[in-house]
Amino acid sequence: MTCIDKIKQSLLPEFSLFEQEFYKVYASENQLLRSVLEHLSKGKGKQIRPMLVLLSAKLCGAVNDSTINSAISLELLHTASLIHDDIVDESFERRGLPSVNALWNNKVAVLAGDFVLSNALNIAVKTKNLRILEIISDLGKSLADGELLQLSNTKKLLQSEADYYTIIRKKTALLFSVCTEAGTISANGNQAQISQMKQFGELLGMCFQIQDDIFDYSNDVNIGKPVGNDIREGKITLPLILALRKNNDDEIRSIVEKKQFSTVNVDKILDFVRKNEGIELARKAMEQFKLRAIDTLQDFASSDIKSALLDILDFTTKRNK
Repeated sequence: MTCIDKIKQSLLPEFSLFEQEFYKVYASENQLLRSVLEHLSKGKGKQIRPMLVLLSAKLCGAVNDSTINSAISLELLHTASLIHDDIVDESFERRGLPSVNALWNNKVAVLAGDFVLSNALNIAVKTKNLRILEIISDLGKSLADGELLQLSNTKKLLQSEADYYTIIRKKTALLFSVCTEAGTISANGNQAQISQMKQFGELLGMCFQIQDDIFDYSNDVNIGKPVGNDIREGKITLPLILALRKNNDDEIRSIVEKKQFSTVNVDKILDFVRKNEGIELARKAMEQFKLRAIDTLQDFASSDIKSALLDILDFTTKRNK
């Protein structure tokens, strides 16, 4: 049994209800849309985000209809963002399967993404909680803002570590943060619990994105996405930023500044990062976020649910894809 399967076991009735209700939302009379949605259901991933909603609610109270609808809404919002990301990045693979834009085209992908996004907001209304609706609506803006910020930063010569953290907070960490915050609100958690769980989710999300960015420099062929892809797209992430801080190599800086991302030059950057401990330094930075995340749960009593949240954090920083 994998770590994720073990966590789902602690949520068996709640997660089963989530899945049952989630796939109802994917029903459509439109044949083309139904085909797209059926394809999306095959690449559902590990579903960490809805698990975080459910676990947060259980830690601070109990899962209810508002919790389930929050989990569905946030998973749909995440799915919509991935569809749109693949269009922007011209990516033709997602979770080991062809992306929507690869199987159909950009027009279909944009409209399918819009449908899923609209569905996410529709389900958010069903939580009947104005505060949850507000944070989910704000999240949609932040995700777009983060992606646009990253695109604008590709025009810069080199971004700073601070710029990098700002981008990943908006494009990734805030989604995790809203998951844990919405789950806690749905269970009528108090203000201190809401604040602590919101912070836990954000720190977990920072770890998640740093680990994702480490994968771009990995030698592991089983990570599920092409190595060096971020570099080819002009995205300068933490391993390269930290490797250049250690060794301000003129050739590598010139390649990055002139955006000469040929296959040969991408290989040079990968080799440079690996030799100058960019991966190890990024892991150390991620470990600091992990320790801060653990600290945010100190006030919660020991329980299977708290252990499951810590297991997700541990999994996030040790996963290999």
